[in-house]
Amino acid sequence: MIKEIQTRVSPKEASSEPELIKAVARANAIDPKAIKAIRILKRSIDARQRNILVNLKLKVYIDEIPYDDPFISINYKTLPDDAKTVVIVGAGPAGLFAALRAVEMGARPIVLERGKNVRDRKKDLAMISREHIVDPDSNYSFGEGGAGAYSDGKLYTRSKKRGNVDRILNIFCQHGANADILADAHPHIGTDKLPAVIENMREKIIACGGKVLFQTKMTDIILEEGGVKGVIAESGEKFYGPVVLATGHSARDVYHLLNNKNIAIEPKGIAVGVRLEHPQHLIDQIQYHSKDGRGSYLPAAEYSFVTQVDGRGVYSFCMCPGGVVVPAASDKKQIVVNGMSSSSRGSRWANSGMVVEIHPEDLPDYAEHGNLCMMKFQEDMEYQCYINGNSKQTAPAQRMMDFINKKMSSSLPDSSYAPGLVSSPLHFWMPDFITKRLAEGFKEFGRKAKGFMTNEALMIGVETRTSAPVRIPRDKETLQHVSIKGLYPCGEGAGFAGGIVSAAIDGERCAEEAVNQLGKQ
Repeated sequence: MIKEIQTRVSPKEASSEPELIKAVARANAIDPKAIKAIRILKRSIDARQRNILVNLKLKVYIDEIPYDDPFISINYKTLPDDAKTVVIVGAGPAGLFAALRAVEMGARPIVLERGKNVRDRKKDLAMISREHIVDPDSNYSFGEGGAGAYSDGKLYTRSKKRGNVDRILNIFCQHGANADILADAHPHIGTDKLPAVIENMREKIIACGGKVLFQTKMTDIILEEGGVKGVIAESGEKFYGPVVLATGHSARDVYHLLNNKNIAIEPKGIAVGVRLEHPQHLIDQIQYHSKDGRGSYLPAAEYSFVTQVDGRGVYSFCMCPGGVVVPAASDKKQIVVNGMSSSSRGSRWANSGMVVEIHPEDLPDYAEHGNLCMMKFQEDMEYQCYINGNSKQTAPAQRMMDFINKKMSSSLPDSSYAPGLVSSPLHFWMPDFITKRLAEGFKEFGRKAKGFMTNEALMIGVETRTSAPVRIPRDKETLQHVSIKGLYPCGEGAGFAGGIVSAAIDGERCAEEAVNQLGKQ
């Protein structure tokens, strides 16, 4: 017999299957020897009270051995020689999932990726930290796996389309991710394990007859008869087919290309601020209401804050418990920071983006840049950060309370940021409409979480790549560009997603529409 049970247990009871079996048996009057296995379907931590509990939805196998797989697999078949072609630009989550969906539907994806494969990227990432050298085509934004591969690896999304989310998580599991991501409220693969999953996805695409071409940068779009017929690579090679444009939120050359070719784009609101880094033990103490922190059975604690200050949102973004702050610039003379966590979330620090919402109308001085006004503001912020970081990848930083009190930090605490830090008055050189709102937001968050406001917390500048500064408008039904047939703007770079899972969902949808359109030709 198989029973589904909802229960609440202690962190210790949730920590291992034997302990969980004892708790379930006791609470449900079942002989513990009769329980052959337990599968966790959903898991979340309730830390609202001092007595912390773990909420579980379980599948309990009573006098029965599990016969079903923990995840649902898709049968990707080998493509026929005459399969029609879809061109996919970008091998981030939107591009990879678009390619897999195209294979599933019987079309041959040709994926063009400007950067290197996910393993070779690691060498270039190391060069940023060690030598302060940024390769503009291989960095934390560009390369196989996109920005998520080496910047966060988190799979949490606020999408209400739970069926789509579960499908994406199952595909990750099919390609090597731990099935725990199907159960956890905030699923996370980890940047140490995600590369292998990405490699497996790529190998599946190739094994079925698709192509994945690295260091193949799109430099032009082929326009004929009022539609997109394909793209041209930097080498001059042409690739024909409907184009799924999944280039990510940092491909500024693509925005320039579209703008110069009079393909409609529009400025979009973004959020800009800093990375805020605390000692993880302090966050554990705050969130778990204990001076001892998380103890032996709880994971590194997370937080999520949001408030309104003078009509604009101030909020935490991409929170990384047990994580590190990384140098995420995608070109020379930039400093951009992001956060990432390994699967263990075992570092001494917690970090998150702390950002302020900005709309195009907030930047009248940038109106002359038209559709690229928000992007130009990002660029200027990143250059200012570079100058204030001594023109290297050493990042400007300031203690949290010093920032609030408009005081230069005479010293800086230890940090996870590998290239190094420079004490800098962020309150002075960052724009007032950001710094004033951040300071007020911090005070509000400090009222909600006693101990959060502390000079042991470190602000590292700047966090600018929270989302695309441009939206590429598309038809709601066909997902094609509003005025150019054959072009499917996709994922974060098009302004229609905000994270790995939502980008993957959008990639699948765009691939479906592109393949369906192929079938009508």
